[in-house]
Amino acid sequence: MPDVPSLPLLSGHPLFRSQPATVLDALVLGASVRRVAAGGQLFREGDPAGHYYLVISGSVEMLRYGQDGEERVFRLYERGQLVAIAAMFMAHARYPMNARARTDLAVHRLSRAALHQVCAAHPDIAMRLLEVVSQQLYQHVNQVDWLTGSSASQRLAAYLLGLPRTADSTAVQLPLSQRQLAAHLGVRAETLSRLLSEWTQRGLVRGRQRTWALCDIVPLQRLASASSRPF
Repeated sequence: MPDVPSLPLLSGHPLFRSQPATVLDALVLGASVRRVAAGGQLFREGDPAGHYYLVISGSVEMLRYGQDGEERVFRLYERGQLVAIAAMFMAHARYPMNARARTDLAVHRLSRAALHQVCAAHPDIAMRLLEVVSQQLYQHVNQVDWLTGSSASQRLAAYLLGLPRTADSTAVQLPLSQRQLAAHLGVRAETLSRLLSEWTQRGLVRGRQRTWALCDIVPLQRLASASSRPF
């Protein structure tokens, strides 16, 4: 039997919220706990995709390596989030990215076969999965459009404004190194460093490495406004 924490974590996820215990029991059939030390691989691009993962603690980053050898981090997953669930429905049945533990990581390892059986028996869950995957596809299309049609300063402003911060604080924490962030934004590391230096001199931001404060938000909002969409 899987560890007890998987049930409340699963029942709290938007995909499975309000589902009866019998459905949750079917989803966690054969589940196990896996622990990965910081920097270790949860899975590699091209590995057979027989399982998806529910994060218990820590965080995991999804990345690929470009032809230039630079790593590009596409997304971070933390407690309560499902990793690689879309890969469970890919015809080639292989992981399309690498998953690396950003910190010491604990996950529930959940079965692709069990998920398929639950979707076949409960079409409402399959429909929710379609909604999630469609929304992710829409976001990726918007991101590609934004990356190909925006300047480096616009991308950086939109990224910084999209980071979580409390209502009464201007502080943000970069989840990526500056080299990783440059690759994520599609700019050279030197360009990112120059922008941050210029914005610091202008009083728009203040900080170093991964800890920054957004000191003058209005100019950043003007730069980022082109990334906003009506829906």
